[in-house]
Amino acid sequence: MATTPSPNTGTQPSAPYDFANFPRAGFFRRIGAIVYDSLVVVAVLMFAAGIALALVAGLNAIGLLTLAEGADHASVLENNWLYRIYLIAVLLWFYGGFWVRGGQTLGMRAWRLRVQNHDGSTLSWRQASIRFLTAVLGLSNLGVLFSRDNLAWQDRAAKCEVVLLSVEANRSITWKKRK
Repeated sequence: MATTPSPNTGTQPSAPYDFANFPRAGFFRRIGAIVYDSLVVVAVLMFAAGIALALVAGLNAIGLLTLAEGADHASVLENNWLYRIYLIAVLLWFYGGFWVRGGQTLGMRAWRLRVQNHDGSTLSWRQASIRFLTAVLGLSNLGVLFSRDNLAWQDRAAKCEVVLLSVEANRSITWKKRK
């Protein structure tokens, strides 16, 4: 493949890969990516929780929120539906942002996986949201074990697929929005 010099990265492919021609990923690679991503997700959720706790502490400090006697800032967030929606939104932003941009989370990149439409294009936010909401914390990947075409239940719901990339194609992906 011809390459052209780039001021930022040295060389990069002059034409994008045709991602529609890669085989679909199997169950164990998907699970490997989920395990890898779970480490990152824990860190992202800890950071998001820290922001929420800081907000509660700030509201308490300026007098807009009063804590009960003996209560701490975390008690405000316990069983709070708004806090739960916030954490789900953070997770959707994390997964959806990666899927919409380059089609890969960090774990998917490490395992050379890419989620995409059947024509090789990246997902829309609508598809990413459907895929996220139907993934059932990754359990719907069990559908791959019972599928002749290696599609998980969330892939069917969002009308997309997860493919196994070559090393070269995996290196070519950036997290910039593809058209």
